[in-house]
Amino acid sequence: MTDKNQELLASLSGRLIVSCQARVGWPMYGTQIMAAFARAAMEGGAAGIRATGADNITAIKERVDLPIIGINKQFSDEYDVYITPTWESAREILEVGIDIIALDATPRRRPGGEQVTDIVGRIREEYPDVLVMGEISTLEEARGVLPVGFDLISTTLAGYTAESASVTRAAIDLVRDITEITDTPVIAEGKVRCEQDAIDMLDAGALAVVVGTSITRPEIITSRYVEALANRGRL
Repeated sequence: MTDKNQELLASLSGRLIVSCQARVGWPMYGTQIMAAFARAAMEGGAAGIRATGADNITAIKERVDLPIIGINKQFSDEYDVYITPTWESAREILEVGIDIIALDATPRRRPGGEQVTDIVGRIREEYPDVLVMGEISTLEEARGVLPVGFDLISTTLAGYTAESASVTRAAIDLVRDITEITDTPVIAEGKVRCEQDAIDMLDAGALAVVVGTSITRPEIITSRYVEALANRGRL
C-alpha cells in the first residue's frame, strides 16, 4: 500500500463517512441534490463521502474535497448483485476519479458470469492507486474473501441479503467477529440509526462508520418521528 493510501486510511480512522445516494423515484434523487448533501456532510465534519454512479460522483467532486468511496449500483431482475457488479460498472466510476472502489464480494451470481476475483485483478492492474473494498453480509462471506486480498472489508450488505435476513440493526457483532479473523480494516455500514450505534461500531473494531439513511433520507427520518408520535404511550 502506498504512503498516500496509508494517509487516506489514517484520515478516516475513527470518523464518519456519509453515504449520499438516491434511487430514481426517491424524493431526493438528482446529482445536484447529492452534491448538496455531500457539501453539508463536509461542513458537518464528515471525513469522507460514499456515492454511486459517475454522474453523482462528478457533481460531488465539484462541491467537496473529501475522499470518495465510489460504487456503481446497477439493478437487475436476473441478478441479486447490484453494487458494482461488473468490470464495466467499475471502470465507469474509476474513470471519474475515486479514492476507494467498493463492490459486492458475496459469492452470488453476477451478470455475464463475471467473477469478483477477475474484477479486482483488473482494477489492481489498471488503477493500482485506488483502494478496493469488498462488501459482505456475513462472517462466512468475509472469511471467504480474505484470499482475494481486499484493502478493506465492509459490512454494507448485512441485513440486505437472504443469507443475512435476520440482521435488523447495526451489525456490531459482525464487525467484531471480522476483526478477530483478519487485520484488514473494516468499514462498518448498514442500519446505523443513531450516534450510539456508530460509537458501538468503532468500539467493536471498525476503522470508520458509514451512515446513509439516517442522514440523507429525510422521508425515512420523518417517518420514524411520525411513528414514534403515533405510538406514544403505547410502549
